[in-house]
Amino acid sequence: MPAFRQVGEKQLPQEVVFMAWSPKRDLIALANRAGEVLLHRLANFQRVWSLPPNENTGKEVTTLAWRPDGKILAFGLTDTKRIILCDVEKPESLHSFSVDSSITYMHWMEVTEESSVLTSFYNAEDESNLLLPKLPALPKNYSTTAKIFSEEKSDEIMKLLGDARLNALVLGGSCGFIEIYAYGMFKIATVTGVAGSCRGLCLSSDLKSLSVITEIRDSSDSEAEITYFQLDTSLLSSYLPEVTRMARKFTHISTLLQYIKLSLTCMCEAWEEILMQMDSRLTKFVQEKNTTTSVQDEFMQLLLWGKASLELQALLMNQLTVKGLKKLGQSIESSYSSIQKLVISHLQSGSEALLYHLSELKGMALWKQKYESLGLDASGIEEAITAVGSFILKANELLQVIDSSMKNFKAFFRWLYVAMLRMSEDHVLPELNKVMTQKDITFVADFLTEHFNEAPELYNRKGKYFNVERVGQYLKDEDDDLVSPPNTEGNQWFNFLKNTTHLKESPLLFPHYPEKSLHFVKRQMEGIIDQCLLKPADVIGKSVHQAFCMSLYKTSQSEDSTPQLFKLPFLWNDKTSNIHYVLFTMLEDSISKIYILRRHTDTSRSVSNGILAVEFGNFLSNSIHESSDSRCYSCLDAHFYDDETVTVVLKESMEQEGKERVLAQLPLSSVYTDEDQDRELIWDSARRLDEQSGEIPTCTVILENQWRVLENMKAQYVSVNGIRKVSCVLSSNLRHVRVFEMDVEDDGEAEEEEEEETTQTAAGEPDELNQSADNQDNVCGASAEELPDETEERESSLDP
Repeated sequence: MPAFRQVGEKQLPQEVVFMAWSPKRDLIALANRAGEVLLHRLANFQRVWSLPPNENTGKEVTTLAWRPDGKILAFGLTDTKRIILCDVEKPESLHSFSVDSSITYMHWMEVTEESSVLTSFYNAEDESNLLLPKLPALPKNYSTTAKIFSEEKSDEIMKLLGDARLNALVLGGSCGFIEIYAYGMFKIATVTGVAGSCRGLCLSSDLKSLSVITEIRDSSDSEAEITYFQLDTSLLSSYLPEVTRMARKFTHISTLLQYIKLSLTCMCEAWEEILMQMDSRLTKFVQEKNTTTSVQDEFMQLLLWGKASLELQALLMNQLTVKGLKKLGQSIESSYSSIQKLVISHLQSGSEALLYHLSELKGMALWKQKYESLGLDASGIEEAITAVGSFILKANELLQVIDSSMKNFKAFFRWLYVAMLRMSEDHVLPELNKVMTQKDITFVADFLTEHFNEAPELYNRKGKYFNVERVGQYLKDEDDDLVSPPNTEGNQWFNFLKNTTHLKESPLLFPHYPEKSLHFVKRQMEGIIDQCLLKPADVIGKSVHQAFCMSLYKTSQSEDSTPQLFKLPFLWNDKTSNIHYVLFTMLEDSISKIYILRRHTDTSRSVSNGILAVEFGNFLSNSIHESSDSRCYSCLDAHFYDDETVTVVLKESMEQEGKERVLAQLPLSSVYTDEDQDRELIWDSARRLDEQSGEIPTCTVILENQWRVLENMKAQYVSVNGIRKVSCVLSSNLRHVRVFEMDVEDDGEAEEEEEEETTQTAAGEPDELNQSADNQDNVCGASAEELPDETEERESSLDP
């Protein structure tokens, strides 16, 4: 009976370029050639959601990685050079950042080291929650946030923080590009000195060592040389508590910056283009009127004498209209109120929390004994604190402008509304028809004096003569100065600062940028905070050095069409014994053997460093396949299932038509003996490893029961998850997948049902599912038949 239970099978409409199992749930993420990211569940390979490509993020997905808690999925895009962090619950970006290279591989690991210092930090992680008020949930009635947030809650942005235990996203790209991001957000190391394009990465769970596989190519038409590097990252390990605290603070800061960015985006949505109507109407009036009287004088005459010129009457009654004025007034009040609430509840709260975390970070930087070696710079953080203070000042300035504008517009529209009703000889309600007091007249007159002056230089800049609406200029994402900066004449504090020279340069006072917009000050703040992030990454990156390098083999030209991410070698870190494993295959006498290279994560130790070759003898019974006993199998793909087992896809070395591929589990205990554990790798560094393959000891393995024939499938690649005990096999045409539960207890009924299902599948499907050229119609037909199920799949819940 088969050793593994098949639980799903599907023909996919697009070729798959990468797949990755969730570490915590029965979910698998796929990326295809069309640029889609798809999430499927184990049961029947049911689709949960899909994220189509778009111009904002990118269209060419090259790699995927799960955060160790399974709540965030990261993927890299080579066309836009961006990394996207996506919530597993909904296919929308929570956070994204740009990198300097096209990403070819990523690895997300979690630190397993324990210490009393770390334990106390993990327990005290919520300290800031006791001192800071909880950030209000972002409103989900705006298009920007509605895309991100689910119906039940709108605080998903805080999921970016994750658990307090340190985890790191390691990125590898072309031209030796390697960067490490703590918690997937804060760059803690920029690694240099590695040649070639990255094919694999693995940072050890004790942070002592980083293993890298690169592809070095002299020219575009030459064969690529596959090389293994082991880098010493002992600085991260030595300062693990400090790195964790520093990274956690910067992750809080990055999350708050994203929160502020979304809050500001909501404010921009709350501001409507209708608010510019008054400016455009008045500008048109100036261009069309025949009199020399200014617009300001025209309105002043209406205010003082209650009479308007014929041209002003035409403007008010025909273009603006009573109904239009009422709608404009309501729009202004609604829009300004929404923006005001967002500034007070979200922008200020987020900025104050940002100020708190930066101040704590500054205190850490001043503890030089602990943090100076990591490149934490107090002066850079002080500049960031100052920048946040300037942003808070600008937000307060916007609040004052909103408050002033709401009062001005309310009085102005009330007066103008009554004046227009009288012009049209409509009935004026008694509550509106009361006599204006001298104070009311003065208030409207001041508003007309300040806002209704014609400005030819403004027309040259913005194509309008007036800037009656003063709030929108703060929300424009542009470098131009404000059209109408706030009037500070007569302000006692400004006069005091102007006349007190020693206070003007005081570090205790935040600089004020009266000519700049809120967006400009926010971008300036983000730039300064990014700058103070750079130094630790540079310092830690320079401490990383090469401990070991081995040229493995050269690739054949026939491999170039294979998706980059399915190519071996494969890296694995054994967290228990702190050993890096490298799995790769090399062809010898028409047989692809698996080679297992072991390196201890402590680069100063030579123990457990060695290499073995594994070949597979005949283990299929003659009742299934008629063949000689000397049959051997070539390895097509291999991945570590857990620390003790390797999952492999095999094919007969003398493959003929009708011969099947095999999915098997290889226990390391059948490969390594006590003698092998102490064997040191002795090799000639002047030659590649494939030139010395005859000197590598070979172990021939005969598998007993942990294997399964993959009938009617030209299997080529496998992705496994030992925690959830599942695997996904992909065919050579990259469209046909089968999903298996790997550790299945003997269950006669279940196996009978499965055998019956397999028989029906084999009878009902084409004889050869894997030749894409011959089966294009079948693939399209299968995908079309699956369409009715797609709606149900999208609505599937994500409960484990």
